[in-house]
Amino acid sequence: MMDETVIVGARIFDGERFHDAEAIIMGEGRVKALVPEHEISGREDVTRLEGGILAPGFIDVQVNGGGGRMFNNEPSVETTAVIAAAHRRYGTTSLLPTLITDARAVTDAAIESAIVASGTRDGVAGLHLEGPHLAPARRGAHLAELMHPLDEEELERLCRAAEALPVLHVTVAAEQVTEKQVERLARAGVILSLGHTDCTCEEAQRLFGAGVRGVTHLFNAMSGLSHRAPGLVGAALDTGGAWGGMIADGHHADPVALRTALRAKRGPGRLYHVTDAMALVGSEDQSFELNGRTVRREPGEACSKLVLDDGTLAGSDLDMASAVRFGVQKLELPVEESLRMASAYPATYLGIEREYGFLRPGACADIVLLDNDLNVRQVWLGGMPR
Repeated sequence: MMDETVIVGARIFDGERFHDAEAIIMGEGRVKALVPEHEISGREDVTRLEGGILAPGFIDVQVNGGGGRMFNNEPSVETTAVIAAAHRRYGTTSLLPTLITDARAVTDAAIESAIVASGTRDGVAGLHLEGPHLAPARRGAHLAELMHPLDEEELERLCRAAEALPVLHVTVAAEQVTEKQVERLARAGVILSLGHTDCTCEEAQRLFGAGVRGVTHLFNAMSGLSHRAPGLVGAALDTGGAWGGMIADGHHADPVALRTALRAKRGPGRLYHVTDAMALVGSEDQSFELNGRTVRREPGEACSKLVLDDGTLAGSDLDMASAVRFGVQKLELPVEESLRMASAYPATYLGIEREYGFLRPGACADIVLLDNDLNVRQVWLGGMPR
C-alpha cells in the first residue's frame, strides 16, 4: 500500500511484551499491524533496521523545561514546542508541560497555551499544574508565599480547563483542598495527584477515596514511611488504585528506596518514570533562572544534579531514556518493565492508553528506536521520522 510504512529488523516491544522476527506496519499516523516478517516478503516500502528495540514513544507526566527554556518563565506555545523538541531526542513523544507554583496570571497563561499546543499533536499531551495549592512545610524549590488553599473561583477555572484540555493533571497538598473539592474536580475529569504535602496516611487514604489518582515524585516533598506513621509514602504504596511518578536520577531518592517501593507497590496502580526535567535538558547551559533564583548544575553519575544556592534540589537534569537505563542498571528491572514505566504505565494512569503507550493496531505511531544499550537512535511521531 502506498500510504503504508513498514519497519523490520529490530525487536518490537508493544508496551506489554517483546515480538521477535516481526515487522510493524504504519499508515495515516497510526499502527496498522504487527506481522511476521515473512508476510512482508517482496514489499518495496520496507525500512530495514540493523537490530535494536522498537518501543512505544515515552510519556513524561512532569516536564518543567528543556532546550534552555522554562515553562514558568514563558508559558507560551512556542516554549512548549521547544521543550517537546528537546525531550524528543531522548525518546519522549508525549509530555505534560509542567508549571510549578506561580502567580495566578502565569497559571492562566499556561492553561491557555497548553490548550493551543495540545491541539498541534506535536508532543504536548496536556498540562500539569504542580501548585499553587501545596503545603509550605513541604515547599521544596517552590515559593511558599505563592501557596494557598483552593478557592471556588480557582476550582471552577480548573473544571473549565479540564473540558478544553485532553489531559489536565494537578498536584495538590492535602492541607490545601477538601474532600468535596477533590470529588468535584475528579468528576470534571481533572487527574489529581498528592504532592508537596505533610499529610498523614489516613488523610491521604481519604483523598484517594474521594478521587485522587496518584502521587507526585514519590518520596520527595512528602511525609515519609515510618513504622507508626506510614505517611503519604505508605498510603501510596498500600493503596491499590494509587499510581506514582518517581525520579530515577540517583539524586532524588536512593536506589535502595526505589527498589523497595517497586517491590512493595500494591496494584493495579503502578510506579512510573518521570523526569521533573528543567531547562538544562537538551542544553549546554550550566544554569538558569527560576522565580528570580539561580539554579545550577552539579556533576552526577547518571545525570547532573540541579540545586539552588542553598543546596535545595530544584527539579532534575534527567531525560526519559536515562531514566529507563537507570531502571535497568540501578533498580534491577527487566528491560521490558523499565520500558513499561516510561510508556504503558503513564499512558494508563493518564487515561490515554488507547492512543499512546502501546504499539497495537489503532494506536498513534509514536515510536522510539533504542540500541542494545538503551540509547535513542530514532524517533517517529505520528509515523513520521523526527
